Amino acid sequence: MLTFKNFNIADWFSFYRIIAAPFLITLIWLDEREIFTWLLLLSYSTDAIDGYLARKLKITSPRGSQLDSFGDQITLITGLIGLFYFETEFIKTNLVLILIVFIPYIIQMLIAYSKYGKATAFHTYLAKFSAIMQSIFILWALFFSPEYALFYTMIIIGLIETFEEITLIFMYDEWASDIKGIYWALKDKHKLKMLKNRNKT
Repeated sequence: MLTFKNFNIADWFSFYRIIAAPFLITLIWLDEREIFTWLLLLSYSTDAIDGYLARKLKITSPRGSQLDSFGDQITLITGLIGLFYFETEFIKTNLVLILIVFIPYIIQMLIAYSKYGKATAFHTYLAKFSAIMQSIFILWALFFSPEYALFYTMIIIGLIETFEEITLIFMYDEWASDIKGIYWALKDKHKLKMLKNRNKT
């Protein structure tokens, strides 16, 4: 049975992002754009902090990876809700392009839940880069106004990252966390195959 003692400091930063989401939604409802944006920036900052602490203190775990991914998803959804509310015209203008990005993402989530019973937590380099671009675009749009160069860059990287996630799902029969990317996954598969061949001889 899990208790509060089972969670480490990195986990608590992930918890912060999850707990902060309802308060951020309330700020949207209250039309407090500036306060919402600054607190959203804080939530995004905790994503960098918990990953750094987990690696530095060597406290990474599958549970922590899954918690981190859930916190990221909640924060992204909250940011998008804020963007939709405060920059409604921009969202309406680019709705088709936004849906084109979300359809592969939804497909990826459905495949993951069908295969593993939960969301992926590969945390690839590309996923981290995509998350950074998403946060930069959303925060820039909320602090100033939507920048199309950032928007298109975010879209392209997001699509590539989603297709990489789908590829990795098909490569791993069992749920796995902290996979750097397809190149490293192929190396892992090669090492595993060599070990199996050695055991047979």
